[in-house]
Amino acid sequence: MAPAGNERFNDEAADWDKNPSVQEATRLAFDTLKPIIQTLSECKQSSSGSGLDVLEVGCGTGLLTLRVAPLVHEIVAVDPAHGMIEMLKAKAKISTCDNETDGPRNHNNIVAVCGLLEDPEDPLLPPQDPTNPTGRRRKFDLILSHLVMHHVPDLKPFLGTLLGCLSPGGRVALTDFEDFGPEAIKFHPPTKLEGVERHGIQAVGIEELMKEVGFQDVKVSIGWTLNKSVEYWRDNKPGDTLGFPFLVCEGVRP
Repeated sequence: MAPAGNERFNDEAADWDKNPSVQEATRLAFDTLKPIIQTLSECKQSSSGSGLDVLEVGCGTGLLTLRVAPLVHEIVAVDPAHGMIEMLKAKAKISTCDNETDGPRNHNNIVAVCGLLEDPEDPLLPPQDPTNPTGRRRKFDLILSHLVMHHVPDLKPFLGTLLGCLSPGGRVALTDFEDFGPEAIKFHPPTKLEGVERHGIQAVGIEELMKEVGFQDVKVSIGWTLNKSVEYWRDNKPGDTLGFPFLVCEGVRP
């Protein structure tokens, strides 16, 4: 993500969770990802007796992180914007019960990390062996990202980094809005296009790129549609909304 994008997200971190569209997009993402997470968790629990180790890239203020945490053993949440990470850390200190989750929340299994992840062996990731902090970095059963890929300048090295962060047999489940044509630019207001590298993800293109990087069992499908206000665009009027399909991009490390 470009530095300009980080500055924007730092500035918006305090009010990020107040945006109804952000909340709805996260809720829909979790509702779609939850069965995937539960199935993988049950499989690992039955085979090894332990829960999932999850990496979330581009976690923001942790809206998705906090929903996923009760379903897994541990989630390492990474974001390059320190303002976003500080918001997540503040929320992760609180164990509560709210209307957005399935019940009481234990946030002790969240590891919040500020940084731009570009290398599977980056020291910002936890070590594989806690007694050897400078050794190889931990590998994960599942990697999540939500509304991140449209900010990434070059998706090929990004996907290669994610592949390298997985354990053999580990999976990615990446979600972002689809590039369905010229209207997709309206996902963001005209004033917030700085740091946006592309206006959505093309289904065929991302599927081919994931296979090229080395993922197997690649599946790209539409998970849900988010109805979002587009009234801030000149050719629209107050109250106008547009449906934005979201892609779920899945793949497995051999």
